[in-house]
Amino acid sequence: MFSKIPTAWLQLRYQKVRLIVALSGVIFAVVIIFMQLGIRDALFDSAVRLHKGLEGDCFLISPRSTSLIAMETFSERRLDQVLAFAEVDFVAPIYLDFAQWKNPETRNYWRNLYVIGFDLRYRIFNLPGVNENIEALKIPDTVLFDRNSRSEFGPIVSDFEQKKTVTTEVNSRGNNRKIDVVGLFELGTSFGSDGNLMMSHVNFLRIFSNRQKGFIDVGLIKLKPVTDIQNFIKQVENYLPPDVKVLSKQQFIQFEKNYWQSSTAIGFIFNLGVGLGLIVGMVVVYQILYTNVSEHLPEYATLKAMGYRQKYLLSMVLQQALFISILGYIPGLLISIFQYEITKKATLLPVEMTFNRAMFVILATIIMCFISGATAVGKLKSADPADIF
Repeated sequence: MFSKIPTAWLQLRYQKVRLIVALSGVIFAVVIIFMQLGIRDALFDSAVRLHKGLEGDCFLISPRSTSLIAMETFSERRLDQVLAFAEVDFVAPIYLDFAQWKNPETRNYWRNLYVIGFDLRYRIFNLPGVNENIEALKIPDTVLFDRNSRSEFGPIVSDFEQKKTVTTEVNSRGNNRKIDVVGLFELGTSFGSDGNLMMSHVNFLRIFSNRQKGFIDVGLIKLKPVTDIQNFIKQVENYLPPDVKVLSKQQFIQFEKNYWQSSTAIGFIFNLGVGLGLIVGMVVVYQILYTNVSEHLPEYATLKAMGYRQKYLLSMVLQQALFISILGYIPGLLISIFQYEITKKATLLPVEMTFNRAMFVILATIIMCFISGATAVGKLKSADPADIF
């Protein structure tokens, strides 16, 4: 096989302009696929960062909830009832909602941000900056600001790091409340929120004073060590009424991913973009290889007359396809890494190049080029030496 590789390479080099066009098509397809997959995965990763940052083993939510940005409340009594199980270490309520933030610099720009309230008695987050500022959150009207929020909220991070007093207002359905930023934590933006605030559940209920008391958005359950989580979930499901849903942490994460992938058009759009990228690359490579086969049809017909089989001729074209896929993939990968950095800085989404994604794209690129090559070589089946000469 290796003895035939130089021949395939020489055929490609014979028309350098045509080779450059083929490589450009592959590069374009590779970049499109990488960007679609990168942003899609960043969507899923950013959507579940809060889930991954929770220290609970199981969670209670309302069956009517669809995602973290569309939670329905349920009675906190359901969470208290779980304490009847000996396997439970502690339970903690979590409150979630959106509020409008007033930029303390311009004083006239309001923007929605995500607000998280929790019971300070329990260390339920493993996010940087939360547990270090628990004592500060016990003061009325104090909050933690997400340092990874978008810049439109104002120079909160720089002012706080310069030891300046950061005071502003938040608004919830007409209820304005003055708050002080007493610390920074790290969570990050997502497709559902541009910024985040964290506070005690007491301060949360002060801001969202119109919420019905005794109702929560998520119930966190921390189990004792060596507890069979799946067996515990079955027991709780049999014990509690059907007005709550019991999920393990992994199920809670998958619950959120399923929403963005199947309940919105976003997942479909990104997958469609991957498919279109493959089609574009396939068409370009097919046109180049088909033209190349057509121009060398007498040579291929001669080889058939000498006794070479169709498989041999197919292997020569597929080698050209392999060269094109590899040579197009490498610059496409480098361009995509550069684009990832630009996208990450512009959107604050966790757009990262991963080994698995890089391997998936190179395999998809090779398969794409092989399909184009196998389609283009179909013309050789009808190549009759008597007709050619």
